[in-house]
Amino acid sequence: MTNKKQQQLQTYTVNDDKQALTTNQGLKLTEDEHSLKLGERGPTLLEDFHFREKMTHFDHERIPERVVHARGTAAHGIFESYGDASDITKADFLSAKGKQTPTFTRFSTVAGSRGSGDTVRDARGFATKFYTDEGNYDLVGNNIPVFFIQDAIKFPDFVHAVKPEPHNEIPQAQSAHDTFWDFIAANQESAHMVMWHMSDRSIPRSYRMMEGFGVNTYRFVNAKGEARFVKFHWKPVLGVHSLVWDEAQKIAGKDPDFHRRDLYDAIEQGNYPEYELGVQIIEEKDEFAFDFDILDPTKIWPEEQVPVRLLGKMTLNRNVDNFFAETEQVAFHVGHVVPGIDFSNDPLLQGRLFSYTDTQLIRLGGPNFHELPINKPVCPFHNNQRDGYGRQTINTGPVSYHKNSIQHNAPAPVTEAAGGYAHYEEKVEGRKVRARSKSFEDHFSQARMFWLSMTATEQQHIIKAFSFEVGKVTRKEIRQQVVDMLANICPQLATEVATNVGVQPPTQTKPVDYEKTSPTVSQLRQPKKGITGRKVAVIVEAGASVNPALKELLATDVVVELISATQGKYGEHDIDHTFDTAAPVLYDGLVVMADYKEDAIAAGKCQQFIDETYNHYKTIANLTACKLPYQTNVGIASDIKQFLTDLAEHRHWLRKDALG
Repeated sequence: MTNKKQQQLQTYTVNDDKQALTTNQGLKLTEDEHSLKLGERGPTLLEDFHFREKMTHFDHERIPERVVHARGTAAHGIFESYGDASDITKADFLSAKGKQTPTFTRFSTVAGSRGSGDTVRDARGFATKFYTDEGNYDLVGNNIPVFFIQDAIKFPDFVHAVKPEPHNEIPQAQSAHDTFWDFIAANQESAHMVMWHMSDRSIPRSYRMMEGFGVNTYRFVNAKGEARFVKFHWKPVLGVHSLVWDEAQKIAGKDPDFHRRDLYDAIEQGNYPEYELGVQIIEEKDEFAFDFDILDPTKIWPEEQVPVRLLGKMTLNRNVDNFFAETEQVAFHVGHVVPGIDFSNDPLLQGRLFSYTDTQLIRLGGPNFHELPINKPVCPFHNNQRDGYGRQTINTGPVSYHKNSIQHNAPAPVTEAAGGYAHYEEKVEGRKVRARSKSFEDHFSQARMFWLSMTATEQQHIIKAFSFEVGKVTRKEIRQQVVDMLANICPQLATEVATNVGVQPPTQTKPVDYEKTSPTVSQLRQPKKGITGRKVAVIVEAGASVNPALKELLATDVVVELISATQGKYGEHDIDHTFDTAAPVLYDGLVVMADYKEDAIAAGKCQQFIDETYNHYKTIANLTACKLPYQTNVGIASDIKQFLTDLAEHRHWLRKDALG
């Protein structure tokens, strides 16, 4: 069904006179179907340079995938500043109301390979490249505000543990296996992150409805040289919404590209995803004023204590033209900053400052990855770097060094006043040690705070998630260690998981002494409601008269697809899918306009569609005379107006008989 905003598919035409087939060197070709042979039945000749060029390119067109964040999708956008933020940073792209900066954002899963599913339980990457007038700035983060480890030296260990186990390369894109949970139990600094990981945050409904965080602690520096500690936030305008676990697993089979397709389709339909950029600010004098270490990447700054200041909004408004050239070749790096943005001594961030460049060298073939179009700054750039794999700039003149007299010392450094980058002059002193601050040793207070901040529904989802994940662990002793760890957070949580995974309840019955809450970490306490961009399935009967309610539905901002037992027409409308080519897990709501009383097989498939929608707590409009066999009518409407009101709720958790 064509949405009212749906753009027509583009038809591309070329001028034959200007589009002759050539080699990569521009040589026009007369033939491209036969290799050069010695006679029609003879061997291919080594001199067939066209064949060799074509085959060599094919043999090398797969670059190494990212070790983490391999499975991703991306889009172009525009960031617009809300006002002048010069009181906290001299970053030019935040200097004036209405100032616009082009962006490129890549979303991703962390653990799986490029061919894995979108809806697995995993953290999600949220990386944005700002093409500013002062150079490229990369804000590289996740959809969860904390991380598994405190020091980057343990990152290889964590990734090795969460990846498929090396003896059998199983499982793909899952954390539900022995080595991951062995790492968690043995490295209990991960306790806070794993609570987020077991929550609904790690199975987002879409990238359009997913929060983003810079994770690490950075610094803002203003023109006066005043520095403040800062954490970055992306707030989705549509709110934060998630799948349910049964639904996420089924989508992985029905449509492994679910999140990728959702983002692409939304942009094509004109339902542009929007995210507000916000920052939390802590003054340098208050560095030690909290009951957590502000440099610890396993801790949040509770928004109730440190409010988020909104600085602008990003709108993703254009899909990529070529997935490989843009999404796959984009190179992010936390060290790509502009004047006004600096670093803290967060030990995870300090390690990231090395790792990202090192990664691009092997993935993109050498030091010139910055010259690829997707990575190239929009402002001029000049330096004395030369040569290397993939060099595209043709530098002239004899000078490739600094300082020099031949070119009058050009290019030359500029002063800070002229826009040059100057690192913040932080006073640092101490012995060389391999150690962490004692203030990093509290692993359970914020993990408990997260648990206490959840609604009863969210807590049940966390219990089910732990039970599923830890239940997949084959070694009983690891299951026991995880349960014992959870007792530090909540003995009830630990006991219920222990019962479900077949180990002894914890002997410890007193959790860490911490009773604070942070309601802003809950998705359900203050949900953002709305229907814009929601995808709705409408069950109709091919060839039947059109229900007037369809026109009412099409006049809204929802995306409508017609489902029937067979494809064909419903009035003047094309039917999009049959029961066999669609699935209820792919939609946010369901409108039933046909009951198929005369066709038992179709009626059964229709009922399965309804049941699964109900069991996943989604909104249903029953516009037929049939009575639905459920214990409650919560979220079941009899007209389009009520359906749209209910659809805005996203889920209906009061359905006690639902199976999701």
